[in-house]
Amino acid sequence: MELINIYSLYHFILWTIFGKYISNSWPLFFVLSLGWEVLELFLPFTFAKEIPSNKVSDIIVNCIGFYLGTTILNNEK
Repeated sequence: MELINIYSLYHFILWTIFGKYISNSWPLFFVLSLGWEVLELFLPFTFAKEIPSNKVSDIIVNCIGFYLGTTILNNEK
């Protein structure tokens, strides 16, 4: 398992779109982002089986994506 994988790219795209079009709420972002990572601990699917450092990198990628999305949104206003 790598620190960053293809799912990290999906996380980045998802949270960029979320930040740009849906929400500008950091508390909601953290609840959903961290909630998903916790949920993945209990999912029986292959994509959810990751090493702990990958979970941390996913959260970092999520933050970068959400920040980028909210920055784009705020620059367009």
